[in-house]
Order: sequence, then C-alpha cells, then structure tokens
Amino acid sequence: MTKHFEFVPGDEKVIAPGRTVKRIRALVAIAALGITPGTTGGYVEKPENLSGNAWVYDDALVYDDAWVCGNALVYGDARVSGNAWVSGDARVSGNAEVESRLDHLQVGPAKSSGRFTTAHKDKKIGVRVNCGCFSGSVLEFSRQIEKTHANHPEALQQYRLFCQLIAFNFGVAP
Repeated sequence: MTKHFEFVPGDEKVIAPGRTVKRIRALVAIAALGITPGTTGGYVEKPENLSGNAWVYDDALVYDDAWVCGNALVYGDARVSGNAWVSGDARVSGNAEVESRLDHLQVGPAKSSGRFTTAHKDKKIGVRVNCGCFSGSVLEFSRQIEKTHANHPEALQQYRLFCQLIAFNFGVAP
C-alpha cells in the first residue's frame, strides 16, 4: 500500500519521557475525507499507528501500539493509545481518551441513514457519542434522537437501542 502521509520536520511533541509524537502531512488525496496532498494533520508516534484512509486531525494524538485504520477519524484533543484500535467509519473526537478496545464502541449501520454511531470515553463529558453531524453526551444523544426521529418510529426505535447499548456498555444513564 502506498504511504499516505509523512512527518512534518521539526513539528513534534514530547508527551512523556522517551515518548515523542510527530505531526503528519498528507502525501495523497483522501477524497472521502476532503484531504488533499499537503493537508496538515494531528500527531502520531510511528507510521504503524495510521493506515488505510484513516486520518488524524487537529491536536489529536495516536501513540503506543494504538492503530487507526480504514476510514476512521481522530480529531480535536483526542488521545488514542495503548492497544486501542479505531477502525471502519469510526469517529473519535473531543477530549477522547481511548486506551483500549473497551474505551470505544461502534454500532450500526442505522437502517434510516446507513450511518454508524460511535461512542468513546471522553475526559470532559464522560462518554462522547458521534453520529452524522451530532457529537455530544449520551443524554444529549438521547434527546437529539427523540427530536430528530419523532415522526419515524422504526428509526427512533433503532436509535433508542443504540443509545441503550452505549449506556449499558459504558455504565452511564441514557
């Protein structure tokens, strides 16, 4: 597979003694994500942390043996580390702290939209849910789906189940 990013010379951060992450820059276009050659991304520790059409934006960090692949996005101030895998159409954002596979959940696709709903631990709000253009807490997600799908009973039922699964998985109230 063709290498799709390079490290930006001189743009690195020491995040722990002996651990440095480096900012990335796109070498090729990733049309599905709107990435063009030269687009500056977030930070990764080593090339093995990122593959496929996956991308890291903003000040997000991916390090240790973490792996972001497929069409996954990591952005904001998110941190993906340890042995965590973020894959497929997953979105990890905000103040995420994904250190293992247990810190991240993806459900879907939804019958109504074909979208996947992603949830992950977030150091500021507890658990963050991302679905389409929505990003917020489990409670905010619950309120949003009730509002958005009020006239679509089947879609509402499925999203309620997604919300219940996320709440159960992370031990929070829906």
